[in-house]
This record gives sequence, structure tokens and C-alpha cells, in this order.
Amino acid sequence: MAYHNGSIWPHDNAMIALGLARYGFKDLAIRVLTSLFDATVYFDLHRVPELFCGFSRRLGEGPTEYPVACRPQAWSAGAVFMLLEAALGIEIDAGHQRVTFCHPALPRWLQRLRIENLAIGEHNSVDLLCERHPHDVGISVVRRRGKITVVHNA
Repeated sequence: MAYHNGSIWPHDNAMIALGLARYGFKDLAIRVLTSLFDATVYFDLHRVPELFCGFSRRLGEGPTEYPVACRPQAWSAGAVFMLLEAALGIEIDAGHQRVTFCHPALPRWLQRLRIENLAIGEHNSVDLLCERHPHDVGISVVRRRGKITVVHNA
């Protein structure tokens, strides 16, 4: 057990996933997302701590918690949004009231994801449904308030 030696930092891993996705390694980004998701089911109230120990996985056991890790931790809680950004390739341009999805992907265990009340600018918002298909992810606009453009680059 060491604070900076082999520990798993969720926010660092989210940044790694985003970098992987931007360089075209979406499958590896999804693997990072899945691994962190797998870990969260073992944490009380699914509150991801700032770090946990980087020991090998043990069948039927959760991650080894670092004894003095802060929990909840804002940057760890926020990591989920960066992981979703990596998976969905979502970019928001408030100035042009545009949401772009670039080669969106979802892990096998997540069939659909609904994003509700995504605010774009001051008075505009959109509800979106992302659905995994065998070879891609479909993006549907469920509700739109304002002149928001949704672009899907498959």
C-alpha cells in the first residue's frame, strides 16, 4: 500500500481514457471505463475514493481500499463525466449551440444511456438517448429546447 506507488487514481485514469479515445483507441478507453465501473460496485454508496490500492484483482473480492483516502472526493466523482466523454466522443460548443458525438461507443454491459437536460448556453437544453447497436451507437434527440444542433460523426 502506497499513496503514490501503484495506486489507482480514478481521475488520472479518466484522463488516460480520454487521451486513448482521442488517439483512436476507443476500445482501450472503454476498458478503463469498465474497470473503474467494476470497482465502484464495491465502494459504500458507490462513492469512488480519491485512490485505491493497485493490487491484482482477486476473484469475488473488491479493490483494496487505501485506509486514509478521501471519500467522497470531487475529482473522483467527476471522473465519470470524463469517462463518458471519452466513450461517447462528446464535444459541446456552447458558442455555436452544438453537441457533437465523434465515433461514440458504449461498453457491452451498457445498452443505452440517457442524458437529460444537457444545458448548452443560457436558455437551451437537450435530452439525448444513446443506444448501443452491434457495430455502432445511435444518438436520438428525445427533447430539444432552443436551437441546438446535434451532430453524429459515426
